[in-house]
Amino acid sequence: MGHISRRTLVQMCLGLLAPIATEAQQTGKVWRVGYLAARSKTYAAEFLQPFLEGMRHLGYVEGKNLKVDILAAEGHPESLPTLAEQLVRANPDVIVVGSAGHGSIVQKITKTLPIVTLTSGDLGSSGLVASLVKPGGNLTGMQLYSPELMGKRVQILKEVVPGLRRFAVLRTPIRWRSEWFTSYSQVTEDAAMKLGMRARYVGFDDPAELPGLFAEMAKERDEALMVWANPEIAVFFDRIQELAMRHRLPAVYEFSQYVRRGGLIAYGPKIEDVQRQAATHVDRIFKGAKPGDLPIGQPTTFELVINLKTAKALGVTIPPSLLGRADQIIE
Repeated sequence: MGHISRRTLVQMCLGLLAPIATEAQQTGKVWRVGYLAARSKTYAAEFLQPFLEGMRHLGYVEGKNLKVDILAAEGHPESLPTLAEQLVRANPDVIVVGSAGHGSIVQKITKTLPIVTLTSGDLGSSGLVASLVKPGGNLTGMQLYSPELMGKRVQILKEVVPGLRRFAVLRTPIRWRSEWFTSYSQVTEDAAMKLGMRARYVGFDDPAELPGLFAEMAKERDEALMVWANPEIAVFFDRIQELAMRHRLPAVYEFSQYVRRGGLIAYGPKIEDVQRQAATHVDRIFKGAKPGDLPIGQPTTFELVINLKTAKALGVTIPPSLLGRADQIIE
């Protein structure tokens, strides 16, 4: 090796140290994320764990270079607009929401702060984005909706209740007659028609209406139930599940979390994987990307989860063909 002057050696060392110094400067910043939640703060903190795992994988650690502020409605959805205003005033680097509905609430207050959806429904027909490829505006993130999923859930209901002719579809009536509703209902009705079934839609504004709705299902001779998920449904799930069991209605849900809490069966995206992927949107925004330039992500992994304990309580026999396809069976 030839002789290296002291000056050259110093320059080389400084060159090696420069990236370290730059990294140290970057890690000196504490990035702030605000989260708007419909349920309790405790539940929200648990729900966010997969997202935070994704953030840790990208180098963001709570208590070091990441701070997450949760504003929770504690089961009172009517307080969400006020909480959203507080969140916007706090001016975090990114506002994270669990659904398109919550994204809409925040977007009415700010058109500039970046908003990232973790587990949204159909953003394409929500009016919140210009397109899935180039959202425009200040909102991007992950959506869970995939048209074929609705049809697959209808097929699963038919397998669980072979002679099924009529079933109810339950959801809170927020944006009930929007393009969003049309996109969901059309696929559901097409799948039902092909199998010789009829779907009937029911909704509620107040959980006090639920007992009456289930009594109406009995009167209409609905033989099963499909539940369209959203944050309000999550808040009132225990009541819905109790009434479904009382009226002996086999129910199919969108997400496995409901089956782990006592629901019969669910088929849908793996929420944990979707949230981890949403972390990449937040990371790119931290690094200077505009939300409107980041394409909406869609799920790539799905799971079928069955609760045999609930099936037994309902007097339902899950066919072996369905059990064989299950990713998880709860006994």
